[in-house]
Amino acid sequence: MPQQTSTPAGQISTTSLAIARQAILDESREIFGYELFDRSIVSNEHSASSDAQMMFSVLSLGNEDAVSSKKVIFINCTHDSLAGGHLDLVSPDRVVLEIQPLPISQADQIQNKFPNLEGIRRRGFRMAFDYSILTRPYESWLPLASFIKFDLSILKPEAVGSFIKLAQAKSQAQLIAEKVESLRQYEMVSGLGVKLFQGYWFAKPVVIEGQTIRPAQATILQLINLVRKQASTSEIEEVLKRDPTLSFNLLRFINSAGFGMRTEVTSFKHAVMLLGLNRLFKWAALLMTTSHAGDTPPAVGTTAVVRGRLMELLATDSDQVSVEERDNAFVVGVFSLLDTMLGMSMEAALSSITLPAAVTDALLFRKGPLAPFLELTIACETGDDAAFAAAATALKLDSNQVNWAHLQALAWAETLTQAN
Repeated sequence: MPQQTSTPAGQISTTSLAIARQAILDESREIFGYELFDRSIVSNEHSASSDAQMMFSVLSLGNEDAVSSKKVIFINCTHDSLAGGHLDLVSPDRVVLEIQPLPISQADQIQNKFPNLEGIRRRGFRMAFDYSILTRPYESWLPLASFIKFDLSILKPEAVGSFIKLAQAKSQAQLIAEKVESLRQYEMVSGLGVKLFQGYWFAKPVVIEGQTIRPAQATILQLINLVRKQASTSEIEEVLKRDPTLSFNLLRFINSAGFGMRTEVTSFKHAVMLLGLNRLFKWAALLMTTSHAGDTPPAVGTTAVVRGRLMELLATDSDQVSVEERDNAFVVGVFSLLDTMLGMSMEAALSSITLPAAVTDALLFRKGPLAPFLELTIACETGDDAAFAAAATALKLDSNQVNWAHLQALAWAETLTQAN
């Protein structure tokens, strides 16, 4: 794992900062926003300098869409960093500042911090606090809270309900349950009235015995198989004619801002002429993310899109894969959640589709040239520092390269979401 490095006063170094993210879902189970954090430091080592590094990286490495989209970005802050000039670099509506409680040894400073927090609120920033803000020492801070977070890995299950009811009675803040790692936890806090959820419980596959592939999904898989076999345009077009919705979605994706086509694609024949079968294979895989099966959360598709784009960018930045494998890297990322999308095991899902060996090796066995890219991509979503470090080292990619690709992938996925 990259270590923090010292820099001259007044300068900000981003080479040692490694950005990770956790998704925050709304009640429709779509992605509401992301918490971005520096995985190279632990929570009690946050400082004004490290917070400034994070904000600087988001602004400089990500493009405008990464910090001004509909998705909300949560960033941890120390009380010292709230006075820093880096907050002047971003519009208040772009981020939520996560404010940590003071150490017990500094409890006498709670009231002294209030004027600064109030000033931050007057500037238009929203703030998130953990559930300690509901306790008596912090009662003056409570009106400042736009979000209150409940960490399910810390709170005992029998205490969660009491804290949530207290928050609902004493505050108008939106409530976020974090570290939601199972469907049971989600259903519990949802039943208590919580409408925002942080964690990757939604991406875990739930295998349903006897589950069959739905017609729309079957058509997409048939399309991919035909493209892989280099079937004629007429054969592929015949499949699309049977499913007008699929044809529409294909053209919508190709013409969306995320693909940057200079000429509008108006027909499938036109698409093949402009794109070729290799790129069409990649985009057909992307269509699977819009084909939500049963109770699959919409966030699964968004996460798959981010994974695909992130893997593609990482592969492009690496000299360890060929040009063809870069397109395959995209497919691996998108299909890494195929078991969740289809409600069946990965083995069963892949048995119905013809894919390159490098793709199936990465998805089924975590082997082959694309496996380290998948490991690194998944590590960007988790707290697995060892996996992140091992994959980044194996690919000879530094934190700056990974951070850039990560933020670009989030922004690119947003352009596709806006096209839906």
